[in-house]
Amino acid sequence: LDSDLITATQMEIKRLLVEAIDSMKLEAGLVTLLAVGGGAFLVPNDLPGVDQVVQVPNGDVANAVGAAIAQISGEVDQVFQDLGREGALAAAENIAVGRAISAGAKESSISVVDVEDTPIAYLPGDARRVRVRVVGDLINQ
Repeated sequence: LDSDLITATQMEIKRLLVEAIDSMKLEAGLVTLLAVGGGAFLVPNDLPGVDQVVQVPNGDVANAVGAAIAQISGEVDQVFQDLGREGALAAAENIAVGRAISAGAKESSISVVDVEDTPIAYLPGDARRVRVRVVGDLINQ
């Protein structure tokens, strides 16, 4: 490969990384960057706006660890009719819980994390679009 092309690509990646870091900052100033994941070794030690880049031992498997401890979710986004608001919300929650359990969530750990309820005036029968998302711990945890 052409060394000029490699240098240009590295500079573009560095610029994108600096922009991403700046967009996540809660306040102006220098921050410490914790570099993890399979591409962490590509992060340069000298970045504008970063006072220190930390590469942790075994950081290359951080994505796998995160996936292993993540919660299981279940979601429904559906139009319900003739159930009333409370009935539609309960039906949607039951479906979402069932989907989370089917995906491997422990039933006793499941909780609702998001609910949207939108009446649909142009459909008969007290129609409403309901979206419910639940999460729970993996059944083997």
